[in-house]
Amino acid sequence: MSTERPSTVAPVCLVVGALLGLAGSFAPSASLRGLAWGIDGTALVVAAAVLAIHCLRRDYQTVAAGFLVFIAGQTLVLSGSAMTLEASSPLFAAGAALWAAALVLISAPRVMPLAVRILGGIAAVLFALTALQVFAGSGLTPLSEPLPFMAYPVFVLTLFGWAWWCRAPEKH
Repeated sequence: MSTERPSTVAPVCLVVGALLGLAGSFAPSASLRGLAWGIDGTALVVAAAVLAIHCLRRDYQTVAAGFLVFIAGQTLVLSGSAMTLEASSPLFAAGAALWAAALVLISAPRVMPLAVRILGGIAAVLFALTALQVFAGSGLTPLSEPLPFMAYPVFVLTLFGWAWWCRAPEKH
C-alpha cells in the first residue's frame, strides 16, 4: 500500500475546475460560459481519474468507486457545456444524479476530513434533489434558482476540500 500523496495534477485540476465552474455560472455570454464549463469539466475528469487511481492504491475502494462515478457524472455535464441551458438540462440532471451518488461514496468513509465529508454530503443532497426534480418533469436548468444554483458554492467548497486533502501531510 502506497503512502504517497496524490499527484499535484489532482489538486491543481480540482482548483481550476472549481474556479472555472463557478466563473461559468456568472459568465456574461453563453460562449464564455461554454468555454469555462468545458475547461472546468475536463479538469475535474482528470482530477477524479488521478484520485481514483490514488485511492485504489491506498485500498480506499469505496472512495475510488466514488471518483469513478464522479467521472461518469462529470462527462455527462461536460457534454452539455456548449448547449443552451434548456437543451442541456437532461444531461445535467443525469450528471447531477451521478455527482450525488459519487459525493456519498467519497464522503461516507472516514478518508477525507470531517468538514469536507459534511460539505460533500450536503452537496449530494442538493444535487439529488435537483436531479429528482428534473426527472419528474420540472423545467430546471443548470442555473435555475434556488436549485441547483445554491448547490454550487457547497460543491466548490467540497472540491477545494479535496484539493487540500491531496496536499495535506499524511497522518499515520
